[in-house]
Amino acid sequence: MNITLHEIAIRDIVNGYTDNQEEGVLGYEKKLNIRPKYQREFVYKDRQRNAVIETIRQNFPLNVMYWMKSGDMFEILDGQQRTVSICQYVNGEYAIGDRAWYNLTNDEREQILNYKCMVYFCEGTDSEKLAWFRIINTAGERLTEQELRNAIYTGPWLTDAKRHFSKTNCAAYNLAKDYVNGSPIRQDFLETAINWFGKGHINEYMSKHQHEESANELWLYFCAVIEWVKAVFPAYRREMKGLPWGELYNEHGKKKLPSASDLESRVKELMEDDDVTKKSGIYQYLITGDEKHLNIRAFTESQKRKAFEKQNGKCSICEETFKIDDMEGDHVTPWSEGGKTQPDNLQMLCKDCNRRKGKG
Repeated sequence: MNITLHEIAIRDIVNGYTDNQEEGVLGYEKKLNIRPKYQREFVYKDRQRNAVIETIRQNFPLNVMYWMKSGDMFEILDGQQRTVSICQYVNGEYAIGDRAWYNLTNDEREQILNYKCMVYFCEGTDSEKLAWFRIINTAGERLTEQELRNAIYTGPWLTDAKRHFSKTNCAAYNLAKDYVNGSPIRQDFLETAINWFGKGHINEYMSKHQHEESANELWLYFCAVIEWVKAVFPAYRREMKGLPWGELYNEHGKKKLPSASDLESRVKELMEDDDVTKKSGIYQYLITGDEKHLNIRAFTESQKRKAFEKQNGKCSICEETFKIDDMEGDHVTPWSEGGKTQPDNLQMLCKDCNRRKGKG
């Protein structure tokens, strides 16, 4: 990797600035690709964006940027957010307080345009470029794991996948914003979809499909998952957001489940059950039948101590005597059969008997 330091005036960086679907985001007489395919969209908040301009207006040093050089062309390796902040301000796209580009004085404009940014020009192979990209993005507005994967597996498949999953108000967001956590522009929706479809093997899936033209397989799968969820549980509740719906679909999507109305009745019943401490787990429980998803309320230490003393330390099944630390609180009538977590439904069992009862 060959790296050389240059001073580039802002007037040169903003020269030829464009931001559109056809040409992309360009600057520096259209020789600088400000947002390469592996880069994320603009994510700076107003405070961060404004700080860039205030730093320049005060003639304070701005953090160094990195451009990858290939012939006469460049692409930003690090510094996209700062560069877009600068270009948008000079282009009149936002103001800081009451100070917009159009109402700055001529000398104020000239001060900004003459400001010199410190830029490293980097020349090297693709593998060197991507390795360096990963290293220099460990500070500041840190990349997510999926953003780093996008840098490694850039190609036609990723470009098409990002069209569905990675744009503001993209199709995936509009379809599944109530069911999937995170932000599309931080690649959370794309990561979730690949994780579901690839069954946890995200890198392997992206590597396999990197040079394919279309991501329709992933998109159609994602649509099928969300439509399945809506069909199984048509009454939406906030507890449904962020659940591993793809994993449930992969394993149980073809299973015959109770009707939507029957499931809704059970959801209401479980939502009102004080023994169910993890309400979001209700949906996984109803699909899998595994009570662990519900975090059934446990007996308190005080309740268990009273039962232990009442039983004189004897296990209710084998009737052997144990220390309290070697015993566990058990529902006489299991929760699944209507038993509640109440003192009159508590018995102390030795650990072996409790395990055997649980397996029975």
